[in-house]
Amino acid sequence: MFNSYKFRIYPTAEQEVLINKTFGCTRFVFNHSLELKKEAYANDQKVPTKIDLINLLPSLKKEYLWLKEVDSTALQAVNVDLDDAYKRFFKKQNKFPCFKAKHSSRKSYRSVNNNNSIRLAKNKIRLPKLGFIKARIHRKVKGTIQSATISQTPTGKYYVSVLTKNVQFKSLEPNENQVGLDLGLNHFLISSTGKKIANPKFLKNPLEKLAFEQRALSRKKRFSKNWHKQKEKISKLHEKIKNQRKDFLHKLSRSLIENNDLIVVETLKVANMLKNNKLSQAISDVSWSKFVEFLTYKAKRFERKLIKIDQWFPSSKTCNNCQHKLKNLKLNIRRWKCPECGASHDRDINAAKNILVEGKRMLALT
Repeated sequence: MFNSYKFRIYPTAEQEVLINKTFGCTRFVFNHSLELKKEAYANDQKVPTKIDLINLLPSLKKEYLWLKEVDSTALQAVNVDLDDAYKRFFKKQNKFPCFKAKHSSRKSYRSVNNNNSIRLAKNKIRLPKLGFIKARIHRKVKGTIQSATISQTPTGKYYVSVLTKNVQFKSLEPNENQVGLDLGLNHFLISSTGKKIANPKFLKNPLEKLAFEQRALSRKKRFSKNWHKQKEKISKLHEKIKNQRKDFLHKLSRSLIENNDLIVVETLKVANMLKNNKLSQAISDVSWSKFVEFLTYKAKRFERKLIKIDQWFPSSKTCNNCQHKLKNLKLNIRRWKCPECGASHDRDINAAKNILVEGKRMLALT
């Protein structure tokens, strides 16, 4: 099994220059290779594969000598990643790869571990071309190191994400607990046990401050020194919100995985829901997709069962007591009484109970 470990690194001034050079070189190779693929496809010629593109690198280095200054495995990895993204587009798994902009806030490159070129020591990590870099190693790295991805945040911080394989995780003891989860906006999560987890709304509180800082940015000359200072202030606010949200989702998903053998959730089409202009900001802030993603990989890692039911399953409109289904139930109705058996329902708790029942039914069929 694969696993990744992310650490903050503190490069020296020289190492920082080389890292930024590598960002630029990998961006150049990516754009160059993408142009070759697009031209070949437009002219009905054979589209170059990742091997073809990697074999072009030596001649490209002769033409552009500055490509020799950076890690060669990073340039090769760019072509591997581009080829993968290109194939995924034709499988309808993602959008067509686009050219990388010079001033993009997303800066990263991946180095491959060849001949133990990537290794960890106490409070430092060795990376190709860079040598040992000071790092905050806060976790023990298990498994064989495959690669390391070096990235820079919009606030100027540097991180390295180490990918390892053959990682063995300690299995959790079975507890026979089962839970259905209904995700919402008023409450982030409602479980079939009746527990409600409040929506933290990390974006709502600093929204006014963000708007103020954005207006201040709009008044400054683009790319001036003060413009960059103001942009960094805004980036720090966004980074804090992102870290708070991620911390909340990790802790909640881990708690659910540890305490339940079976977890059942709805399949949500978040992309379609974001088309609602009135709710799009709240839906983005709550980050349901990321939460389900965390649940998915943690369930696989610790051998728990995670069931995703059909998005059209009428969990809210069905009585969990007698299975009577209402023809219509408006969104503003939070409590309702079953006309068949007379049971009174909290809309969200009732939905969570029905989700669990449906999940157990699907599990029995497998």
